[in-house]
Amino acid sequence: MPVNIPDKLPAIEILKKEHIFVMDDLRASTQDIRPLKILILNLMPIKITTETDLIRLLSNSPLQLEIEFLGLSTHTPKNTPIEHLMSFYTTFSKIKNAYYDGMIITGAPVEMLPFDEVKYWKEFTQILDWARTHVTSTFYICWGAQAALHHFYGINKYPLEKKLFGVFKHRINDPSFPLFRGFDDEFHAPHSRHTTILADEINRHPALTILSESDEAGVYIVTSRGGREFYVTGHSEYSPSTLHKEYIRDKEKGMDSVALPENYYRNNDPEQPPLVRWRSHAYLLYINWLNYFVYQATPFHIEEVAQLGEL
Repeated sequence: MPVNIPDKLPAIEILKKEHIFVMDDLRASTQDIRPLKILILNLMPIKITTETDLIRLLSNSPLQLEIEFLGLSTHTPKNTPIEHLMSFYTTFSKIKNAYYDGMIITGAPVEMLPFDEVKYWKEFTQILDWARTHVTSTFYICWGAQAALHHFYGINKYPLEKKLFGVFKHRINDPSFPLFRGFDDEFHAPHSRHTTILADEINRHPALTILSESDEAGVYIVTSRGGREFYVTGHSEYSPSTLHKEYIRDKEKGMDSVALPENYYRNNDPEQPPLVRWRSHAYLLYINWLNYFVYQATPFHIEEVAQLGEL
């Protein structure tokens, strides 16, 4: 089943060239089915890239999805045309009385700032609190995961001695957990961050469960409220070229200390293409989230999400 996304969103033409089936609002309106409503709060600087990466993964589900993008009224991105934001993004004031089956909150390029110094922190935390009563299951990514864990549970983030940058091996702590259906015993995922969260701190909180970890990258996936919230510290949604673009960007900025992304280029040579080892994991992760924690958990009458407890 295709993903229903706003007419003329740039991702449509990109994904069609990859033979990924997406449909616009007009065609979707002819199908007699209640789609799953998915809200994406996109805080990444290059918004069109992130839109495409996430829709690529979500589109592999047999479920029909209706995607809506949310922006912040207290922050104007510098790297995305204002016309794009006005055409394809809504604001919290317009959707605060609505309900959604699922929500994705991305990372943001503010991880070196204390949380309360992020200029949009107040609006951001209002959205976090709202999601708990208006969304069946929320999927937090990278800084979004760190920020939500801090807001809800007081979990701290800590600076790393050097940027965690590359593709790393992970293990599953509970192979029977539905999020990992079809996973191998070990899998890879990209990371790109300067800060981390600590397993000991999370384990001391009874409401939190670490589902996946890495010897190199640390805590990877945490869950709470029976699967109504997932906190993912890496970037499984990254396309094959994203880490390369980040590496070139930082080199061009004159950041001489920038290291090669680990376990990424063939033969560790940036002149050779990356070896993609996380794609199957990424598709499974999003499909399983949609199936087991959104589709199978959400009420038919979506407004009943407000009365939904732990899954």
